[in-house]
Amino acid sequence: MPKHYLKESVYEAAVKRVEEIYQKFDRVYISFSGGKDSSVMVHLAVQVARKLGKLPVHAMLVDLEGNYQTTIDHIIEIFDMPEVQGYWVALPIHLRNAVSQYKSQWIAWNPTKKSKWIRPLPTHSCAITEENYFPFYKFGMEFEEFVPAFGEWFAQGKKTASIVAIRSDESLNRYRTIVNKKKIRFQNFGWTTKITPNVFNAYPIYDWKTQDIWTAVGKFGWSYNKLYDLMYLQGRPLSKQRICQPYGDDQKQGLDLFHECEPETWSKVVNRVPGANMGSLYRGNPLLGNIKVILPEDVPTWKEYVIVLLASMPRYEAAHFISKIRVFLKWWSDHGWPLEKFPDAADPKLEAKRKTPSWRRIAKTLIKNDHMCKGLSFSQTQNQMDKQQAFFTKYKEDFREYAV
Repeated sequence: MPKHYLKESVYEAAVKRVEEIYQKFDRVYISFSGGKDSSVMVHLAVQVARKLGKLPVHAMLVDLEGNYQTTIDHIIEIFDMPEVQGYWVALPIHLRNAVSQYKSQWIAWNPTKKSKWIRPLPTHSCAITEENYFPFYKFGMEFEEFVPAFGEWFAQGKKTASIVAIRSDESLNRYRTIVNKKKIRFQNFGWTTKITPNVFNAYPIYDWKTQDIWTAVGKFGWSYNKLYDLMYLQGRPLSKQRICQPYGDDQKQGLDLFHECEPETWSKVVNRVPGANMGSLYRGNPLLGNIKVILPEDVPTWKEYVIVLLASMPRYEAAHFISKIRVFLKWWSDHGWPLEKFPDAADPKLEAKRKTPSWRRIAKTLIKNDHMCKGLSFSQTQNQMDKQQAFFTKYKEDFREYAV
């Protein structure tokens, strides 16, 4: 879908969108992360809300424990603003750990691992650390479950906007979020999507570029996370400066920044998250499926390499991947690729676009420890999350004890 440019600047367009949000929704909050985009979004919302008499600006942050201290300093800076009402959530949240096969999941702020916590619980006046604070919260619930549940809780049955500072310029997936015609919009605003019965996500700065973010910071003198200065000093280009939970399937590419920017924090991360040091050392290595995959010289085919990789995994992890692979093989068999004709490798460009099957695609998924099997076109379903939550509930005390 082509882009159509307007005569007004992206700043002017964003101001109009935020004004629309505050005028048309009963309740509004910002999903805040401590990164540059969400920080600019908070400042922009404060600017508009002050003009419209809609202060304070509500902002929700899910603290996933493994943050840089510099990021924490900036979070405090934002939540100390008199115009901001913060919800600093620091609860045991279930997270993906893509840098370990033996401990592929971990729980931030797990109370039984307090001695290994990367840092103490936040003590700010807006910090939420009690598990019984939210009526919907369950120990070990996933981040993807918590966020929409928080939205409905905050909405109180009213029409609510959750402002999210994503920019379509950052990735194809974020661009698709904006242009997907199947999404339910609010009053046909293309920069909104319906998330829950009472909550719409709104993306007022979806058309901003990285340069626009820093231009706004400089022009208006807005506060920002000084971690970006450290990243710049490390030679990291603007397009690669990301602040997020670093152990996910995509985010692990930035693991090396921890020991470069905050070595003291990094030592605690290595002690807390299994596989973090290995993930940092080999983040760009083909051995882990990054950039490209290489078939070992002593393995004749990609199919045999898949068998070798599965045999090297813990049994429960291998069983998980085998179930996904079976579905993958069945789907392609039903669409013209029976097992006897299943290619060992195909055109790399078609594989990257997921338009053709191959054993190499399967191998790359295993090498990358892609637990959700996104490389095989899978995504997590609500049914899977429900089953996982039922497991956590049934074995709650055991899971508290043995989860990392």
